[in-house]
Amino acid sequence: MPKSAATARPQGSIDAMAPLPCLITVPHGGTQVPGFLAGRFILSERDVFDDIDACTRGIYDLSDLVMVWKDTDIARPVVDLNRGREDRPPTNPDGVVKTHTCFNVPVYDPQQPLDDALADDLIHKYHQPFHSFIESVVKLRHDLRIAFDCHSMSEFAPPVANDAGQPRPTFCLGNRFGDSCPDAVARMLATSLCRVFELEEKEVTLNQPFAGGYITRRYGGRPLPWIQIEMNRKLYLKDPWFDTDTRTVDPDRLAFLRNRMGAALRLFFELWDDSR
Repeated sequence: MPKSAATARPQGSIDAMAPLPCLITVPHGGTQVPGFLAGRFILSERDVFDDIDACTRGIYDLSDLVMVWKDTDIARPVVDLNRGREDRPPTNPDGVVKTHTCFNVPVYDPQQPLDDALADDLIHKYHQPFHSFIESVVKLRHDLRIAFDCHSMSEFAPPVANDAGQPRPTFCLGNRFGDSCPDAVARMLATSLCRVFELEEKEVTLNQPFAGGYITRRYGGRPLPWIQIEMNRKLYLKDPWFDTDTRTVDPDRLAFLRNRMGAALRLFFELWDDSR
């Protein structure tokens, strides 16, 4: 079972020493490519790095702060956990399993392409258990008040995006235009991020450019409010913190961002409680 607080607490009462009553999912931070894909999966390590939400498993590792936290080892171009299981190639080359990355780089050897049998196997091994975990948490954990699906976004929109080449905000919060979480609650999170990260209001957007993906759409408001959080990679994947040759990030910078995210979530719950 997922980690829980020792005892349930009344909603609206946050103990400063107790875990925050929320679920955090980090579906795109994994780097692992299964060994059985050797020779068939042709993305380079750099291509994998570019396609995943690099470093998000560390930045959002608030497992000691929140009631439930869930991430994955598996790399996004192998199985995208933020897609529906029917969202597949050829209709969507960048679907739950992929023939091309979001940067239009081929994933598989043309002589050993992705077929239905492999797609079904990958979904069964990796997609199904991740979502079964979320479903069990939503069903059983009545002490949770909200969930956050946590991601990162490139500093500029990739070629496949509607806003290709355009700069992204520092944070984007997606609540499906109010369907997955009330706008007022999402704006409290925006306020918290602005205060903790010392940002202007325009640097934290709501539903632009992302309104929330499959996880937020499927689970949001049923019954938990759900917000997708996108952090701009300019906060860590550039000088002076990022070494482009080794694709490594200054660990102190990642710790700084993780601590700030934790502070922002705690402030968010304080603002939410004060508004009730």
